[in-house]
Amino acid sequence: MDIRRSSSRFVEREPGRRTQHGLSFGAHYDPDWLSFGPMVCHDDHLLGSGRGFDEHPHADLEIVTFVQSGALVHTDSLGTAAELGAGELAVLSAGAGVRHSEVAAGTGPTRFVQVWLRPDEPGMSPSYRRGSTGAARPGAGLVPVAGDGTDLPIGVAGASYAVARLAANETLTLPAAYRVHAYVASGALLRSSLAQPLSAGDAFCFVDEPARDVTAGVPTELLVWSFAASEPHAQSQGD
Repeated sequence: MDIRRSSSRFVEREPGRRTQHGLSFGAHYDPDWLSFGPMVCHDDHLLGSGRGFDEHPHADLEIVTFVQSGALVHTDSLGTAAELGAGELAVLSAGAGVRHSEVAAGTGPTRFVQVWLRPDEPGMSPSYRRGSTGAARPGAGLVPVAGDGTDLPIGVAGASYAVARLAANETLTLPAAYRVHAYVASGALLRSSLAQPLSAGDAFCFVDEPARDVTAGVPTELLVWSFAASEPHAQSQGD
């Protein structure tokens, strides 16, 4: 088990944008945090109105975007023009190649969490699909929103993305899987046998651990990735 604290994430600032990188990215290099299984990027972005990322290319990545607050305007070379509101998510399968842009809507600042995964099969046809996390509410537990067993597939076998929205003092059981990445998007987890309290921006990174219970200290939103044992990807944190 590792804990990736918000204070240890790499911070990048530009006019109208602040990004916290959970894994090595660009000039921010840490050999111990190159990837986490197929996950090669875990970014938390805050954009000012109308700010963001102009059109740029990607290939052979599964790009999963969850809007935590505000609204994000996405356009791409597939002809997509979509606005994702708070609580919505999308999967852009870059495949053989795609260009896209991401800009905060003009109604106010936007915060979104984006994860890049290496797909099992390179060179596939690109696609864009969107979904909702509306079923995740206090008392509902961990709600799968993308990946295995959902209507929003990801090109990584054994990958599951789930969201939990917990009331204060609500306890959640994180799944048993070969790898689990549990990110506190908002709120806080109480001190437990695992760790001192976790705050917004902190993450648990489990490798080959059993199911674990966590308890929210205040209303809390958790974004949880789990990955099966089969990993045809590069060696990464925890190996």
